[in-house]
Amino acid sequence: MLPPQLWPEVGPRLLLGTALSVLSRASLPVGTGTGDVRVERLSGALTNASYKVITDGGVYVMRLSGTGTSGFVDRASEGHNARVAAGLGINAEVVYCDPRDGTMLTRFVEGRSMDEGGRLGRERGALVRATLALRKVHDGGRPFVSRFDAFSMMERYLVLLSGLGAPVPAVYQKLARGAGAVRRVLEESPVRLVPCHNDPWPGNLLDTGRRIYVIDWEYSGMNDPMWDLGALSVEAGLGPEQDRQMLLAYYGGAVSPMLRSRLLLYKAVGDLHWALWALVQHANRNAAEDFLAYALGRLKRCKARMESPDFVRHLDVVRAARGRSGRRNPVPPEVDATGSLAV
Repeated sequence: MLPPQLWPEVGPRLLLGTALSVLSRASLPVGTGTGDVRVERLSGALTNASYKVITDGGVYVMRLSGTGTSGFVDRASEGHNARVAAGLGINAEVVYCDPRDGTMLTRFVEGRSMDEGGRLGRERGALVRATLALRKVHDGGRPFVSRFDAFSMMERYLVLLSGLGAPVPAVYQKLARGAGAVRRVLEESPVRLVPCHNDPWPGNLLDTGRRIYVIDWEYSGMNDPMWDLGALSVEAGLGPEQDRQMLLAYYGGAVSPMLRSRLLLYKAVGDLHWALWALVQHANRNAAEDFLAYALGRLKRCKARMESPDFVRHLDVVRAARGRSGRRNPVPPEVDATGSLAV
């Protein structure tokens, strides 16, 4: 298997050999010779390396796991959950998955990333379609085998950082107290857990024109569906009015103050969670991005959210609504060809 540290400057022959090995492990035909297989690097991945593999028999995406990801990603659960999502028509078909080293081969999907030019928040109907794609995951019926809990994940990241000898910014301790308050309120107001993607940034949404695929199921697991909506809002840079549209699309009608407050609390916790994740990437010397700057930006935004007077109010709203979970319409609202709600 190709060592992760060689991904940025790997030579064509070594990369081709890796692709041929993965195709062989997947029991896929490669043609009459190595010239029948082409490999192209795909952009956008932050912790793994992904390649488009073109053969006579089909076109695939080969995903090679990144350095240190075994410390926080359960590859066996990822493979199961990714296949469940593929069965719903939401994820690309999973052709091969090896939980031992994180290698995955999926059918290539031709589509536009919803991260291009901020189109998720700009293009008419895109937000509604993305929201309903997440709802389809949540309503899938077949449970995922893992549980995603952001608070437990943050504890795991802290252990990893300690083991790597990496410092944690001093502001974290204050923010951790705010996250603890959110955790207590949410635990007092439990909701039914559903299959969730848990990392629905626009780069993980592919629009074919006919449907939206949600890819990269590394962090998937059973969770509060509001986590996915909060993550989508943060990653797409949505404002209050777009949050309202997203919740309207998801719930198919009026949305209670409790649900809006739950969303906003998750947005704060999400920033803290991904800040710690980024610090782990920085400690692992992942050069895909300036992860230290990324982490500090997330911490700054989390601090602003938690220091807002509205933060305590949202805690109080969720606390006061204990035992009253949000209800969704049984059938998603009608959507026209542009993705606009017919309401």
